[in-house]
Amino acid sequence: MQPIERKFRHSLSTKLIVGILLLAMPIYVVSIGFLFFQTRSYIKQEATEHAISKLNTASHRIDRYLRIVKTATDITDWLAEEHFTPDSLLAYSRRIVELNKNIDGCSISAEPDMFPQHGRYFSAYTIRKNDSVITVIEKPYEYFTKQWYTMPKNLKGSGWVVCYDNEDTLDVVLDGMLATYCKPLYTADSLLLGVVSADLSLKRVSKAISADKPFPHSYYVMVDRYGRYFIHPDSTRLFTSTIFSGADPNSQSDLIALGHEMTSGKEGSMSVNVNGKPYIVCFKPLTNARWSLALISPESDILQGYQRLTNIIIPLLILGLILILILGRKSVVHAISPLNLLVEQSQRMAAGHYDQQIEQSKRRDAVGQLQNSFKLMQASLNRQMSKIEKANDEIIQRNEELARANQLAEEAGRQKTVFIHNMTHQIRTPMNIVMGFAQVMEGNFDQFPQEETKKLAELMNTDAKKLRRMVQMLFDSSEMGTSEELKNKQSEDFSCNEAARGSIDDTIKRFPSLQIEFDTALPDSVCIHGNRLFLMHSLREVLYNSAKYSDGKHIAMRVSETDEYVQFVIEDTGTGIPQEHRDKIFEPFQKIDELSEGLGLGLPLVLRHVTLLGGTLTLDNDYSDGCRFIIQLPKAGLTTPES
Repeated sequence: MQPIERKFRHSLSTKLIVGILLLAMPIYVVSIGFLFFQTRSYIKQEATEHAISKLNTASHRIDRYLRIVKTATDITDWLAEEHFTPDSLLAYSRRIVELNKNIDGCSISAEPDMFPQHGRYFSAYTIRKNDSVITVIEKPYEYFTKQWYTMPKNLKGSGWVVCYDNEDTLDVVLDGMLATYCKPLYTADSLLLGVVSADLSLKRVSKAISADKPFPHSYYVMVDRYGRYFIHPDSTRLFTSTIFSGADPNSQSDLIALGHEMTSGKEGSMSVNVNGKPYIVCFKPLTNARWSLALISPESDILQGYQRLTNIIIPLLILGLILILILGRKSVVHAISPLNLLVEQSQRMAAGHYDQQIEQSKRRDAVGQLQNSFKLMQASLNRQMSKIEKANDEIIQRNEELARANQLAEEAGRQKTVFIHNMTHQIRTPMNIVMGFAQVMEGNFDQFPQEETKKLAELMNTDAKKLRRMVQMLFDSSEMGTSEELKNKQSEDFSCNEAARGSIDDTIKRFPSLQIEFDTALPDSVCIHGNRLFLMHSLREVLYNSAKYSDGKHIAMRVSETDEYVQFVIEDTGTGIPQEHRDKIFEPFQKIDELSEGLGLGLPLVLRHVTLLGGTLTLDNDYSDGCRFIIQLPKAGLTTPES
């Protein structure tokens, strides 16, 4: 006993196989058991859905029978009302049965003493039996008390009743219960003539629907709103028993609940215990009558295949456990066989012998991965060193980027200082002039000749306008100015030529000696829809630059159109803009000459306004005699006002 115990303690494979069995057995048994019981639920659910499908088919068939009987009666009753004579009633009764094979019988019964020649009673009755149609006058009996007569008479309307007529009024009668559709007949003065009733044999209906049942021992039952049986395999219960009859509230509460569900006209399925046996009951109300049809299927039929499955599951469970034991042992032995080699190699590496590499393993499991990990250790170390070197290179590169970013920040600070210095200089010069003239004129205003006073006022006005222009540019270039522009984007129809001439006139007012040539290819009536102030500001600013930086002798504005745009071209002659500075003229606060007048905001603001108008602003690089700026606005807003 001790050697076996010692072997068990030192045998890794034995320990593993026992552990696998202890782990696999509960999982395997629970899985098979869960599958087994889940299968029962699936089978039961599928059987219920199949039963509901059969129930729907049966209820549709019964509804179709009822609808045919009702329709056949309704389309003939007016003939009986217009021709209410004994012979006519016999003919109409026969006609209803002959023309509608689903009608088993039809009677047209008159009010008492309606036909004196026939005595107090007269009822024409036609019956279908053995593929033949028989029409007779019923023997005298008190049919006035029958439900099929009193119900439509009292309600003054049609309806369905179920009855079992055991009166011996004919030599031939219908077997079983009858579903009768009855309807009162009236004269034109609304006097009751009698009642027409059409019979549908529930026995025949029961046979028709029972031929298509889902399980061998399934059966149909039909009850009215009081729970009375109209269709039931036990004929002794028909019309005499209800679904509640003999039901014990303590032990058969499910049957009572089923009865309430059916009599209240609900639809669904339930598990019900009938006579100590479990059944699945699917129920559904009929559309054309206040009756409910149910399909009752025993669970023994439904789970018959499931019971056979039990005889297969148990041997399969035992066989599976044996296979787990055999295959598990082989797998464990195969899995741990390379571990001895790994132990030996690990001991050599622990002694400091790293030169000998372990052979490459072709196995894909954890043991094979462990063996290959030893082989790839040195390569992994080399890769790690490479990563470290790469990380150092990235750090150096990032330091260089930080240095460049620092230079850019310093450059931005320098530009800020230059801008503030430039702005101070640009504002200080006209301000000093205005203040100087104001101080000279203060207290000595009467000593100056009128002409000189006028010149001083004009100079002060000119410098004040320069100050206002620079302040307005600073405001327009700020975030608040941008928001203000977007808020005041008023659109209107204005003449293209009028905007161009207005811009030229404003420029000449600032430069009286300036000559500007104007040429347009558009009629004055052509208008564009947009912000007039944006366009005029843009045109004035470009003209202002041409007046300041050109020779001032050859400035021209031309207005034309293409297939897609209205085009404003402003050109001048002079030194122009050097090629190396053309890429930055539209950037804010950038100037070609730091000592020149201005803040470097004119063209950037023009570009912003033109963009808000949906157009483009470009500097023509092909023009070499000076500067040529082209403003293009889309023609989508181009209109021609009617004269």
